Amino acid sequence: MSGKRRSKAAAVWVALVIACPLLAAATQTFTYSSDSMNTVLAEGNQQALLSGHARVTTEDLRITADQILLFGKDFVYAQATGSVHVVDAKRGLDLTSDRLFYDRDRKIARVTGNAVMADIKNELVVKGGFIEDRDTDKLTLVQIGVRILKKDLVCRAEFAKYWRDKKLVELSGLPWVSRRSDVYQAERITINLDTEEISLEGEVQGTIQSEKTEQPSTKPVQSPEQQPAPATGPTTPPASGSTPPGTGTAAPAGPAGGTAPGGTPGAAPPPSPPSAPGAGGTGTPGG
Repeated sequence: MSGKRRSKAAAVWVALVIACPLLAAATQTFTYSSDSMNTVLAEGNQQALLSGHARVTTEDLRITADQILLFGKDFVYAQATGSVHVVDAKRGLDLTSDRLFYDRDRKIARVTGNAVMADIKNELVVKGGFIEDRDTDKLTLVQIGVRILKKDLVCRAEFAKYWRDKKLVELSGLPWVSRRSDVYQAERITINLDTEEISLEGEVQGTIQSEKTEQPSTKPVQSPEQQPAPATGPTTPPASGSTPPGTGTAAPAGPAGGTAPGGTPGAAPPPSPPSAPGAGGTGTPGG
């Protein structure tokens, strides 16, 4: 009985030790949960590994993943892997990726591997191989295969800066911007998402498609009853010996090589059928 009591007391003591750093953080409180957890309580090396449906919730955001490692003093750092999903309802941000590092004190989140950030308030989607969101500076950095999508606006580059409060996007590294049917290229492109003003710097190229509108015809359309009927009267035959209009040469001769009765050109003879297989020469049968 005494052994069981000591074990139970030890379990309660461990839970209190884990909870103490959370309660001591006056600036922010957070909670966590998972299917299983392994902890290291050594001074200066505190760690908690959450596995299976891992979740960490702070006053500002919620992090879910297959696995989350909490470490540092007061568990200030979080490292998540596998189906990472971050929801920041206060700022209207939604992030997904393969991996995440989050600094709770500096409020910096770095996501890598198929990183996608949806800015719900500004109706903007940002994609890249690496996204770093700095909440204090209201700045998001995007690298590697950058894609930014907003309504009729499509942006591509290798590096991008996005200031959420100013609603400004700066693209560099072979930037390319398509707005409706217009295309812009330069060394650096800056876009104001509010006014849709686009600034180009260095080796500027662009393609602008103007919409052409067809002018309506001013000529009144006649109904079938108003249109003149085609002539149906007899036509005058050409004079004897003359060539009909539009004909350069006479028609082929008749079967005898002459002309048909009446002096008119005879019809051309029909083509001869091909010889039957095995027939030899042109003689008559039995000859």
